[in-house]
Amino acid sequence: MALNILHIGDIVGSPGRRIFARMIPRLREEWKLDAVIANAENAAAGRGITPALAEELLMAGADFLTLGDHAWDQKEILPYLNLEPRIVRPANFAPDCPGAGWSSIELPGGQRLFVLSLIGRVFMPPVDCPFRAADAALKQIDSSFVCVEMHAEATSEKIAIGRYLEGRVSSVVGTHTHVQTSDETILPKGTAYLTDLGMTGPKDSVLGRDVASVMRKFTTGLPTKFEIAEQDVAMEGARITVDSHTGRATSIERVRIRETP
Repeated sequence: MALNILHIGDIVGSPGRRIFARMIPRLREEWKLDAVIANAENAAAGRGITPALAEELLMAGADFLTLGDHAWDQKEILPYLNLEPRIVRPANFAPDCPGAGWSSIELPGGQRLFVLSLIGRVFMPPVDCPFRAADAALKQIDSSFVCVEMHAEATSEKIAIGRYLEGRVSSVVGTHTHVQTSDETILPKGTAYLTDLGMTGPKDSVLGRDVASVMRKFTTGLPTKFEIAEQDVAMEGARITVDSHTGRATSIERVRIRETP
């Protein structure tokens, strides 16, 4: 028996939400998915998420929504995080922050699947150590079925956390850069790994933002509002298969599905 898990890269704005809502119900049926995990920290016009948008994505088929450095951009989400356990913010945020760093659901086979969120420290705002936070979380979780998301800028930091957690969790995948990497692998001790899932949103863009507005920022240095682009929308992520007895990953496959009219 195997567990089929789909982990989706950063959902950006309304184009990302649209393709997610269109594709996930069909993929859940076609791929016999047991769980869908989606990074949603850019869901609100590229900056954070609101309670209404969180409910929209959960209704569309997400079992978990993960956050990152934009977690607090929409202030109304703060009290909501203590009410909705399916939204997971990084575990290495300060302990007094709202929400939780991991959560779980019971799957049809009786297994309990945990999702643990971490955020990196290299080229990112100050946070607690993700390595120590992962150790502390896993002591409390005490399960073989754990999917870890590392929201980080530096490739080296993502690879390091993957090797650090190898054999202790089912998967480690990265988010944040919005650029899908091609290094998917099953590490020697049975952990699925991918440095970055990519982006769910407009590919004709600069990381989901309108090209012209980003060019103005780079060429002038002036404050510029980054509008969300609209064209060539795709959903990116990874499809991971986990042995339902051992919690070890048996396969990982990159996913990229382009929107059709």
